Amino acid sequence: MSYFFRTYIHLLFIAWITLALVACDSKPNFKNVDITGSKAFGSNFSLLDVDGKTRTLADFKDKAVVMFFGYTHCPDVCPSTLIEMQEAMTLLGPQAAKVQVIFITLDPERDTPELLRQYVPAFNPSFIGLRAANENDLNQLTKDFKIYYKRVPGLSPNAYTIDHTAGSYVFDPKGQLRLYIKHGQGPEALAHDLKAVLQ
Repeated sequence: MSYFFRTYIHLLFIAWITLALVACDSKPNFKNVDITGSKAFGSNFSLLDVDGKTRTLADFKDKAVVMFFGYTHCPDVCPSTLIEMQEAMTLLGPQAAKVQVIFITLDPERDTPELLRQYVPAFNPSFIGLRAANENDLNQLTKDFKIYYKRVPGLSPNAYTIDHTAGSYVFDPKGQLRLYIKHGQGPEALAHDLKAVLQ
């Protein structure tokens, strides 16, 4: 084997290793905010489903989890966000089976299990609604995930609205928090980022 041939093979090997390392180290080109590795946000939750069963992130192992905080009496942001998420599921096609959308109520006083059972799956049968066991748990969870919410009085005691953070969070199938989804980005951006998270 000639010197030049050996050098050529050696250079090819180095180039191949370099490309492999770059490919392994490359980060997804997310459309939304990449918060991978951030310690500023919560890493789990413990909430009740509509049947009163405690659910945590571990219950959705091997799925990407999209977590949105809202309330069923919300006049605009919440339904539009859930519609956007449903449209993203359509764009994902078969991959949608690997995604779990979770709606966490900021209004457990009015959002009873019965109401959540009707409201959330109306957007997509796979979507689920969860609620905190008590106000202290809800306050701690919203603090962990930097969710702002405040009750705004209405014309009657039960006609209040809630100002709240409109973004969502995405965990990857390994349970790692990866993304903050900005409100109103459109289903295409969400579907794009979910595909990247699922890879």
